[in-house]
Amino acid sequence: MALSTEPRDGRSLTVTSGELTGALGDSVTVLPVVVALGALTSASLPHVLLLFGAFQVVWGVVYGLPLSVEPMKALAGLAIAGTISYAELAAAGLLAGAALLVAGRTGALARLERYVGEPVVRGVQLAVALLLARAGFDLGVADPALALAAACLVTVVAVAGHRRAAALVVLGAGGVLALAATGVPTPTLPALRPFPAGLPRLSTGAVEGAAAQLAMTVGNAAVATSLLCSDLFDADVAADDLASSMGATCLVAVPLGGLPMCHGSGGLAGKYAFGARTGGANLVLGALYVGAALAVGLVAAFPMAVLGVLLLLVAVQLVLSARETGMPLLTLVVGVVGLLWNVGAAFVLGLAAWLVLTRGSY
Repeated sequence: MALSTEPRDGRSLTVTSGELTGALGDSVTVLPVVVALGALTSASLPHVLLLFGAFQVVWGVVYGLPLSVEPMKALAGLAIAGTISYAELAAAGLLAGAALLVAGRTGALARLERYVGEPVVRGVQLAVALLLARAGFDLGVADPALALAAACLVTVVAVAGHRRAAALVVLGAGGVLALAATGVPTPTLPALRPFPAGLPRLSTGAVEGAAAQLAMTVGNAAVATSLLCSDLFDADVAADDLASSMGATCLVAVPLGGLPMCHGSGGLAGKYAFGARTGGANLVLGALYVGAALAVGLVAAFPMAVLGVLLLLVAVQLVLSARETGMPLLTLVVGVVGLLWNVGAAFVLGLAAWLVLTRGSY
């Protein structure tokens, strides 16, 4: 299946004030996760940001839509929580990328979706949210006064009617504190070389993480995003095309030091809500990410307590998504098992339970 590069359905590339604010809307959940990975793992943040910028531009041009390019949150959450190492994250990203590319090219995604129930996907989201919340709490208690101040700032911004912007405001405040501690960093471009943060390590945890991520990606980043493209932009974007582009992104980005990335429906909705209507938002955001890659020295000085509050905000967003389930008890069980045991086992057990409960209905 060839991925068309010709704009259709009225797709276009324009740069307006709406595209600028829409670009910021997509960064609400992306930047906290990326900053956390740079601070808590061996990920090379300059490479991560540079590749985020590059693929924002690539898929904005290819699709002519403000398509989201964001971290694969299940894998990112596991790495942030310390459940898997960065080397295992890289291996899982390559596994997930290969699976998505094969599924997309063979048109298999629509068939696979029937066998992965939404309650199980929501349970994986809940498990990742709980792991992120625990990691955020652990970071916050190290400096409770600063964490409380950041939480108060979130509350003030939310009460003022800007709930979605709260994460950006807190991220900016943390950046100001880091700037005060380090001064203005010297802009430097990272050297592009294979696996700058270390070679991938294939393990049971990497395989389980890839399986859990694929469960989320099929529903949230492929099928749901395809539907949103139709609903919001009247654009015909097949889920299998999205799977192909996500697979290609992972297989190119991870060896160059980037993160496993996907087209999240939440990021697309965020861009639209903030005014984006074309792929021009991706051009803007790509430039912003490249600029951030040049000033990445601030990350080392970013206050960990503020980062903990940001992780809690990301966790809350995932919990809100997890609530949209047809089987709340199954979703809850998968989430709790993922927290107390591991996400891979929770996914397998949840999938088995869902297949038994819905036997013959798919």
